[in-house]
Amino acid sequence: MKKAFITGVTGQDGSYLAEFLLSKGYEVHGIIRRASTFNTGRIDHFYVDPHEPNARFFLHYGDLSDSEQISNIIHNTKPDEVYHLGAQSHVKVSFSMPEYTGNVTALGTVRILESIRHSGNHVRFYQASSSEMFGRTHSPQNEDSHFSPTSPYAVAKVYAYWMTKNYRLGYGMFACNGIFFNHESPRRGEIFVTRKITMAIANILAKKQGVLYLGNLEPKRDWGFAPEYVEIMWRILQEDTADDFVVGTGEQHSVQEFVEAAFSYAGLNWDRYVKNDSKYFRPTESEDLAADSTKIRKVIGWQPKIKFKDLVKIMVDADMRKIGLAPIGDGDKILAKLFPNRWWKID
Repeated sequence: MKKAFITGVTGQDGSYLAEFLLSKGYEVHGIIRRASTFNTGRIDHFYVDPHEPNARFFLHYGDLSDSEQISNIIHNTKPDEVYHLGAQSHVKVSFSMPEYTGNVTALGTVRILESIRHSGNHVRFYQASSSEMFGRTHSPQNEDSHFSPTSPYAVAKVYAYWMTKNYRLGYGMFACNGIFFNHESPRRGEIFVTRKITMAIANILAKKQGVLYLGNLEPKRDWGFAPEYVEIMWRILQEDTADDFVVGTGEQHSVQEFVEAAFSYAGLNWDRYVKNDSKYFRPTESEDLAADSTKIRKVIGWQPKIKFKDLVKIMVDADMRKIGLAPIGDGDKILAKLFPNRWWKID
C-alpha cells in the first residue's frame, strides 16, 4: 500500500486529493494546525476513526512554519509521495500579511524539501505552483514563459517553484512543479471571488442578501474544475521523469463574465445586485492569465472535461442546495453525464 502525505489537506484541493488517493488504495496522511475549532468540514465525509482496523486516513498536528514537526511527520510516516498544497493562498490577504505569506508559502516549501532530503527515502514530491507567478506576462503562458509576480503570494510561489527545481537538479530528487491555473468547485473557500459570487446568488434567491460587493471585475482568468486538477497532480508523480507542467483549460474569462454567467443561470440581472467596493481592489493585479497546456496534453494526454459555463452551473447549483433551495439542475446533469463513476462527493 502506497503512502501519501498532503499539506493543506483540509483545503479545496487537499480534500479532493485525499479522497482521490483513498479511492486508489493509498494510506493518506495530512497535516492540520491546532486550533480551538476544527476546520475539517471538507474531509468529514470520508474521515474514519484511526482506531478502526481498516483506517487509511490519518491527521497530524503541525504547521508549515515548524520544520521540526514537518520532519517528524515525514520521518514517522515514511511517505512514498508528498503533495505540498498548503499555503497562505489568498492573494489579497498576502498584501496585508506579506511576511507571514513568505514564511509559510515560500519557506514552508524549503522545510519540506529539506525534511525529504535528510530522510534518505526515495520520495516523490509535488509542489503546487500557481499561475499567479506569471503576473503581467502576456497570455497564453506555458512552461517557458517568464515570471512577473504582482503580489507577495505570487513572489512566494516563485521562490517555492525555483527551490523545487533546484532540489531536483542539485540533489536528484523527484520533485515536480504543477503550475495550475485557477480551478474552482463547491469546496472553494467562501472568501474567494467565485464562491463569493455563487453563494451570494443563493442568498439573494433566498432573500437573505440584497447586495454583492466585489472589487475589480476586469482581470481575466483561466477557470477549471478542481477534481480534474487533483487527478493531474497524481499523474504527474506517476511519470518516469520528474518535470514541471502548466495545467489549465486554455479558455480565458473575466471576473465580470463569471458574474454575468452565474446570475444569468439563476435568472437574475446582475446589475441590480453587484456593486464595487475599492477595499477589494489589490495594489497590483495579474490582468491576463490563460494556460498553454500543450506539454501536459502531449506527455500525459490530459484534456479537461469541465469548461467555464459548466463550472459556473455546477457551483451555483451546489450553493443553492447548500442553503436549502432546489438547484436549477443543469450542473448536476453535467456531472452525471461526464463523471458517471466519480470518486468525489458532490457537495
